Amino acid sequence: MIRAYLDQSIISAALPSKYWRVRVLSEVSSTQDLLKSELIGNGECVVAEFQSAGRGRLERKFESVPNVALLFSFYIEPTRKLNWGWIPLLAGIAVARALNEETDSNYFKTKWPNDVIADSGKICGVLCERHGNGIIVGIGINVSTIPTELPVPSASSIFIESGIELDRNTLLPAILTSFEELFARWNSGEDLKPSYRALSQTIGMEVSVLLPDGGSINGRAIDVDIEGQLILENGDLISLGDVLHLR
Repeated sequence: MIRAYLDQSIISAALPSKYWRVRVLSEVSSTQDLLKSELIGNGECVVAEFQSAGRGRLERKFESVPNVALLFSFYIEPTRKLNWGWIPLLAGIAVARALNEETDSNYFKTKWPNDVIADSGKICGVLCERHGNGIIVGIGINVSTIPTELPVPSASSIFIESGIELDRNTLLPAILTSFEELFARWNSGEDLKPSYRALSQTIGMEVSVLLPDGGSINGRAIDVDIEGQLILENGDLISLGDVLHLR
C-alpha cells in the first residue's frame, strides 16, 4: 500500500474558496492545542501527519499511527449568535457526505452528536471547543488504516469499509468545502435538520445514553432540535452524552 504524504500546495490548490488557509505539519502534540496557541484568524486550518497527544471528546485520547489518518483542526467565527450546539453536527454531516461522495457509496453515517460510523465501527471523531470569538473544530479520520493499526476494536477506517485508499490531499479539501457550504447555510438561519436526518444512523434507533454524571437514559431517538440536542421519544432532551445504538 502506497501512502502519499500530505502536500500543502496540492491541498490549497484543490480548495475552490479563499475562505481556508491550510498549514501542513509533520508532527504536533495536538492540532487543536496548536491552533489555540498560534491562532491567526477565521478559516485557519492545521493538519498533521502525526499527533503525539491527540484527544477527542471528554478528554479521551485519539490515537493513530503516522501517515494513515487525516488529523486536522480549523477555526470559525459564527455570525449566528445562538445554537452553536449545531456546529458538531455540521462537522459530522460534512465528513459523512464527503466520504460517501469520494467513495461513491452510502457506507458512512453520523452517530449523534458528531461521530461518523460505518458497519464495522467508528471512522471519525470530532471535538469542538469554544475559543475567543469562535470555535475550534478538531477532526480525526481513519483513512487508510488497516486492522492491525486500529487503536481499539470498535474503530474502523475508510479503507476497511470500502476497499478504497483515498488520497488525503483530495479528501481534506472535499470536507472543508462541504463544511463551508453547510456552515454558510446554517449561519444564514436555514434549518438543516433534514440534512442531518438524511445521514443520521441514530435517528429512529433505540439508544442508551451514558450521561456525564455516570447515569444513563434509554429510549428511542426521534430527532434533533434547534439547539442540536437529541430528542428521545419519551420527551427527554440530551445535550451531552455518549450514545450506544441498541440492536
